[in-house]
Amino acid sequence: MASPTPRSSSPTGPSTPAAAPAARPSPATARPALVWTALGLVYVLWGSTYLGIRVAVETLPPLLSAGLRFAAAAVVLAVLLRLRRGPGALRVDRRQLVAAAGVGVLLLAGGNGLVVLAESGPPGTALPSGVAALLVATVPLLVVLLRTVTGDRPRAWTLAGVTVGFAGLVLLVLPRGAGAVPLAGALTVVVGAVCWSVGSFLSGRLRMPDDPFVATVYEMAAGSALLVVLGAARGELSGFDPAQVSTRSWLALGYLTVAGSLVAFTAYVWLLQNAPISLVATYAYVNPAVAVALGALLVAEPVTPAVLLGGAVIVAGVALVVTTERPRRKAQISRS
Repeated sequence: MASPTPRSSSPTGPSTPAAAPAARPSPATARPALVWTALGLVYVLWGSTYLGIRVAVETLPPLLSAGLRFAAAAVVLAVLLRLRRGPGALRVDRRQLVAAAGVGVLLLAGGNGLVVLAESGPPGTALPSGVAALLVATVPLLVVLLRTVTGDRPRAWTLAGVTVGFAGLVLLVLPRGAGAVPLAGALTVVVGAVCWSVGSFLSGRLRMPDDPFVATVYEMAAGSALLVVLGAARGELSGFDPAQVSTRSWLALGYLTVAGSLVAFTAYVWLLQNAPISLVATYAYVNPAVAVALGALLVAEPVTPAVLLGGAVIVAGVALVVTTERPRRKAQISRS
């Protein structure tokens, strides 16, 4: 999973911040070239993070490397905010701090950490990066279920999209002999997707810091701290020698930190304030396609008929949810 999502309560993806400064351009006035450039960054960079994780964990401890990635990103983002906005840039009250930390634990330690674990391990047991991305694509479907059990009433077509999406999930993980998706890894990612969905759902209902960038600093700090603790508890520090880490794993970790957690996230937050949410939400079904393609082209991950069929059905279900939720999201934005 690429990055924390600010105020992510919508099944179609993160919602817009409650209020934007008057000086920012509205979605109607933002330059189309800038919108599509930012959207392209989110499509490609977040889609590529699944492959980046696979390369990083070749010689890096999985949870420790994830913790290091988000800790470094948190420090860089905090320094930038401090330089641009002054000493009070990161000031929040205790309730906001606890909320941001809790969401960060769910999103990063639970969601991202479990994806990293699923992609690590010896050949035959590690989950291919493209399949991991397809499973993570079920997050909008899981958020719809959370809305349903808490009293919301999604539209009939939205629920139909959820049904289609989960049918694709079953097709993807059904055992089929040779070339089957590793079931343990797939279930690990599904649990991670549940954690990510709960964190996204709660972030729109808790008293989070008003600025999504500030919230992200505390989310990353809390998530990275727990990832390091869990990694140490798993014995990842025992016998770890940085000199034994390959250059490509270090480069992958740097790529994840800069491209995935900083550049793509910044583009994403800008899009939330300058483009229609229905357009921004398309990342949910473009990222898996990018991840599958990169995995097949760059590290020869197998793309079996089962992966193609199950993945296509999942993406179709997510696309149906995003499309049918579009009018409701626009109404919410107009009232913000």
